[in-house]
Amino acid sequence: MKALPEVTEQEVLQRARELAGLAERGAYHLHPDSEMTGALVRGLLINEKRYGYPACPCRCASGRREDDIDIICPCFYRDADLAEYGACYCALYVSAEIAGGSRSAEPIPERRPSPAERAAKKAAEHADVFSGSPVPVLRCRVCGYLCARPSPPEHCPICHATADRFERFA
Repeated sequence: MKALPEVTEQEVLQRARELAGLAERGAYHLHPDSEMTGALVRGLLINEKRYGYPACPCRCASGRREDDIDIICPCFYRDADLAEYGACYCALYVSAEIAGGSRSAEPIPERRPSPAERAAKKAAEHADVFSGSPVPVLRCRVCGYLCARPSPPEHCPICHATADRFERFA
């Protein structure tokens, strides 16, 4: 069995600071328990070194970016989980109430579709329903940002998700 990649405490602290800054600019909050946040950030870094992308540390990643695109942190399910439960699936991102200590994070049911459901959706997405449109409307799967252009921006101007995390919007 292959050993997990090494992650230093300095790397964890640096990434936690980066995530906190991005969260603040996007009106999000990181979990207030620094030990828990550190453990989650360590998991993100391990996955990034192992797979080349920061897959959610609380889910099983395949090692294929295209199969795991929905669970790259911040995942596609973050905002829905925050709205419904006050925290994302792994609780790295939390609501203002949880961040402020007036509410605690609770377990959240998995929102991610099964592999079979994801495969069916992927097959359906290959049908080009926009073939008659001169310029497609693209949506960031992380934050919902919409743009009308031939290809997605390199990074979402709102949440900084990479171009491969955009989809055609119907």
